[in-house]
Amino acid sequence: MATPPLTPDQIAAALRELPGWTLDRDALARAFQFGNFKEALTFMVRAGFEAEAMGHHPEWTNVYNRVAVRLTTHDAGNRVTAKDTELAKRISALAA
Repeated sequence: MATPPLTPDQIAAALRELPGWTLDRDALARAFQFGNFKEALTFMVRAGFEAEAMGHHPEWTNVYNRVAVRLTTHDAGNRVTAKDTELAKRISALAA
């Protein structure tokens, strides 16, 4: 069953509770910076376990101490859903 995309108002409300996240081309996006590569990689592994537990996987890139994350839901036409906001919350908690 497809996950319904959030409305613009629902996305705006979610972003108010997701400091550092933005809406970028129909995706939730955030860049994280760490002290070094090992910290960035550790974050990615921990976030990967959260994503796998949800069955919802981010699009991300890593360059040395930086990790850029984009979240959309494929079965919702690559638009933002509640799955994305939940994963964003979990990822943010790991980076705190």
